[in-house]
Amino acid sequence: MGGLTDTSLKCLVNLGGRTLLEWQMNALRGAGIVRTAIVTGWQGEQLASRGAELFENPRWAETNMVMSLACAAPWLQVDTCIVSYSDIFYPTAAVTALALAADDIAITYDPNWFDLWSRRFSDPLADAETFQIDDAAHITEIGRRATSIAEIKGQYMGLLKFTPAGWGAVADMIATLGAPERDRLDMTGLLQRLVAAGTAVRAVPVTVPWGEVDSAEDLALYEADIRSGRLHA
Repeated sequence: MGGLTDTSLKCLVNLGGRTLLEWQMNALRGAGIVRTAIVTGWQGEQLASRGAELFENPRWAETNMVMSLACAAPWLQVDTCIVSYSDIFYPTAAVTALALAADDIAITYDPNWFDLWSRRFSDPLADAETFQIDDAAHITEIGRRATSIAEIKGQYMGLLKFTPAGWGAVADMIATLGAPERDRLDMTGLLQRLVAAGTAVRAVPVTVPWGEVDSAEDLALYEADIRSGRLHA
């Protein structure tokens, strides 16, 4: 992200006159979610007074996504939760579709991913990961380096749902790992481990405009989409 995140969090980067966090909050509230929380780390004080409760990960510099999410266990253990990465944007329709999934663990994915990845990367396969589902729309493989388009039925968006039972399966999985492995575990790595262990993870297709912001070039692309009317701020 260059200088855009030298002193500020990525979720506070502006897109179309709103921060990414505001895009996320608006989509969540549009789906009827009234109570939100953020797991904080570096520069966490910037997220105070943003309309959400805060869970702090004091080991943010040593841990990856899964252990950051585990800091929100007080919520995940007792109620169904929608979990969002902080560097993505999506409309309310994506949240609503995910919330309606009956499974204990579910994620959204973009079956039309190739169009977006082709616009973001000169070689879409350089960034895309494997994503396979069975006839019941459960994930069979996710998160590995893809070598062909045939290995990719869609791209994971960074939007998930856990019921308390689903989070229990995650907690049980985490408990089997040693500290170094647990600390470096990312979300797709966790999902692949769950799938390999026989845990059902529902894949919910969404075909609405969305995006992830990994670079200044991504941001410029989405700003151009807003100006052209392809994306509505």
